[in-house]
Amino acid sequence: MRAQLARIDAVLVQAVIAAALSFAHLHDLASAAGQDGWKAWAYPVSVDLLLVAAWRRLRSGRDRAAGWCWFLVALAASLGANIATAGLLDLGDVPGWLRILVAGWPALAFLGGTLLAHGAPTQSADAEDREAHAPDAVDVPAPTPAAEPSPRPPAESSAPTTPVPAALVDHARKIANAHQTRTGSPIDADTLRARLGVPAPLADQIAAQLT
Repeated sequence: MRAQLARIDAVLVQAVIAAALSFAHLHDLASAAGQDGWKAWAYPVSVDLLLVAAWRRLRSGRDRAAGWCWFLVALAASLGANIATAGLLDLGDVPGWLRILVAGWPALAFLGGTLLAHGAPTQSADAEDREAHAPDAVDVPAPTPAAEPSPRPPAESSAPTTPVPAALVDHARKIANAHQTRTGSPIDADTLRARLGVPAPLADQIAAQLT
């Protein structure tokens, strides 16, 4: 635990030192470029805020290209000030192109910070927002299945009955009497149909008239 705290403390101390030196270098460069007074102090704040905004975009995991772009821009401004104030640049005679860069930095930093802080959300963020504001689902009762129609009784045959000739009925009666005398039981329609050689419907009609 103590070793971990020691590592954290060392990182914090290093970060404070780097931030203080970079802050001072940016202040000196802005002041040498004609931005004196409070404006010279605002420049390092602007660079650091752009670095923080770019780092937060990188940590969020969305639109990493924009995060890396503005992070490198802010890092170049910070490193450029550190190198320029290390004796490579005569702060008493700052070139015109550097004055233009320093003067245009606030607008560039504002543009980068606005794009990073208010960029369009990704599709996943839009989906999460829609799910969060979606109305609660309403339980809809399942449709009741329609009752199956009851089977209709078979329709009675409406075929017209064929009139049976009287001679055929008399002949069938003789056969029926002979059958009853021989077997002791009335003749059935199937036996009558077989003895007469007529269709089943006609045999049924004849049997009905014999009863």
